[in-house]
Amino acid sequence: MDKPLDWDSYRSLLAVLDEGSLSGAARALGLAQPTIGRHIEAIEQALKRPLFLRSQRGLRPTETALALRPYAQALQANAEALVRAASRQDDHISGAVRITASEVIAAEVLPFILADHAMIHPQLSFDVDASNRNADLLSRAADIAVRMARPQQQNLLAVWCGEVELGLHATPGYVARHGLLERIEDIGAHRLVGFDHETPLVRAVRQMLPLPPREAFTLRTDADLAALGAIRAGYGIGMCQTGIARREGWVRLLPGQMTLNLEVWIVMHEDLKANPACRVTFDALAAGMKAYVARG
Repeated sequence: MDKPLDWDSYRSLLAVLDEGSLSGAARALGLAQPTIGRHIEAIEQALKRPLFLRSQRGLRPTETALALRPYAQALQANAEALVRAASRQDDHISGAVRITASEVIAAEVLPFILADHAMIHPQLSFDVDASNRNADLLSRAADIAVRMARPQQQNLLAVWCGEVELGLHATPGYVARHGLLERIEDIGAHRLVGFDHETPLVRAVRQMLPLPPREAFTLRTDADLAALGAIRAGYGIGMCQTGIARREGWVRLLPGQMTLNLEVWIVMHEDLKANPACRVTFDALAAGMKAYVARG
């Protein structure tokens, strides 16, 4: 490679990989399509290899482009971490804090905690990554994580908040129409909300609970928020966190047989504990999640 490429070129590469076309990448980044094209050409010329092949469905990435993706993602994470760090370099508690959490926690629990936290520290802003994949805190993909399992990596500051309980629930309206589920043997007589694919997580849960087979579910989805929405709409019976169900006024079913507990941890890279914005947000999340667990 004759000369180093700038971050903008790799950012354009990521956008084309995600969007599948130059025009889509241009819209996503707010740049002109020819600019995106020049960035891709610059990488191809430096590597002397093509990155994309044209197809009827758009641009198809080559093995070279796919091999570059994780490195470009690492650059993106570091660039975003640099911006967040720069926004926090003063004596006041201000700037952006990036938080990663599962989809359900991010949508149903974090907003209440952050609303109270923002009233105390109005100069803070929050980037929330709602994903069931664990972000790598060591590479600064996020500042703080709400994890549903004990963290294994070193150099992390972690606080245990207790255990979140999950159980079978339905709305009062569903129970009024279809009756209570009082025996596991009668579960086939009800409309069930459950998984679509047998993932490793589903197989792990099956070791602890008598989960029905996939065919028993009349609404199947691997998206936790979609399943939660179906329960909320009164479609049928499904698993959800008891704290959310209690807040919504839902009915608990088979508590003695269908109960699952998940550990809750608040995790942050130990280098960030001296940063005022991250430290107060870490403490607020820990306190908020402990209170949520206790109420559940």
